[in-house]
Order: sequence, then structure tokens, then C-alpha cells
Amino acid sequence: MIDYFGAYMFTIFNDYMRIFKLLFLILIVISLSCENFSRKNNEITLPKTIQKIKNEPKKIEKVFVLNDQNAIPFLFDYGKNNLENKIRIITNYGNINIELFEETPYHRANFIFLTKEKYFDGTYFHRVVKDFIIQGGNSDSFEVSKRRQKIGRYLLPPDTKKGYKHHRGILSIPSSDIDNPYKLASPYEFFIVVDRNGAYHLDKNYTPFGKVVKGMDVVDKISNLETDRREWPIDNVKIKVEIID
Repeated sequence: MIDYFGAYMFTIFNDYMRIFKLLFLILIVISLSCENFSRKNNEITLPKTIQKIKNEPKKIEKVFVLNDQNAIPFLFDYGKNNLENKIRIITNYGNINIELFEETPYHRANFIFLTKEKYFDGTYFHRVVKDFIIQGGNSDSFEVSKRRQKIGRYLLPPDTKKGYKHHRGILSIPSSDIDNPYKLASPYEFFIVVDRNGAYHLDKNYTPFGKVVKGMDVVDKISNLETDRREWPIDNVKIKVEIID
């Protein structure tokens, strides 16, 4: 009886072991299938933006900064593609409309370029000499300094042989502050002649490149402002420059 019962239990045990092994194999197959499906599914649903990053090399944007070597070629091409020659200087004392001369192409192109880059916006008429000139394009602000750094550091050659003289209302360009025997011009600044008799002693050294066509009364108002020892107006004259038709 005991032998029979033992044999019976051994048979049942073997059957359970077979079933357990079969279930174990089925679980392994299911697990592998799910893993493969997950991998495939991940590949199928991979976002296109990630695929693009994986498949394409990283692009580095090149920043173009002007300097003494590339400024003139750049302005030559810029002037051919940007033909505007009328600008308006907006101040809290009124507006000054100016026509830029075609015969001074680099200076015209430079002024149009800086206007479109909005360099002048927020700068000042920072030097006022009564009955002589008002000079603009500078500022003590960090923001304007950053604009200069972004655009570049360069000088413009004089262009004094086009027949233009420093009459009243002429827009001209000052020399750079650096040691400058050739009167290379600071591209970021400009001045307007106020003197009713003209400022002809400037003709050989500075480049007239435009003239006031409307708003000389505004120029005169600014010319008569009280200034500090640096010739900076006590009442700041902030400017904005825009292109007009």
C-alpha cells in the first residue's frame, strides 16, 4: 500500500514539474516578445526632432563683426543693396529730416546700416557747442556699448573731394578719438553744422555726407541748450533715427 501510494505521488509530482517547466518557457517567450515589441515601438515613435538631431551634424552660427579690414567691402556691397538716402532724427525738441549724399557712398551706407541696426536709438546729442555744431551718436549706457561691440570696431576713411563744404545744416562725421593723423572717422558719431556763416575750416579734414532738409529750427534749439563742462547738455537730448521715404 505504501509503495503504491509513493509511486502515485511520484507520478503526480512529475506531471506538475512538466507543467511548471512549460509555463516557465511560455513566460520567457512572452517576455522576450514584449521586449522586442517595445524596442520596435520605441524606434517607430521616436520624435522627428530627436531623429533630426541624431542624424544631422550640429550647426554653428557664424557671427559677422566689422573691423578695419572688412568694413569697406561690406559697406560697398551693403550700399548697392540698400539705396535709401533719407533719414529722420527724432528728439524731444522735434524732428530733423536729413538727405544723405549719393556721392559719399560709404558714409551713406554706414549711416543707413547703423539706422537699420537701431544703433542710434537711445543715444544722445552728447556734445553741443552753441552757434557751431551739435554732435550725436554717443551714450554712456551699457546697452549702447554692447551694440557697438556686436557691430564691430572700425573706422571710415575721409571722403573730402566730392565738392561738399561745411555749410550751415551740413551733416558731417568726426574723427576718431585715437591717434589719427589721417582723420579716419568714427562711424558711430555725426555732427550738424549750426554756424550761420558755415564751418569751412573743417572742409579738408572731415566728410560732409548729408544735409538738413527740414528741422533746422530744432537744431538751433538744441544748440542753445545749457551744457556742462564736457559740453554735454544739462537736459539730455535722447535721439531715435528712422528711415523715411
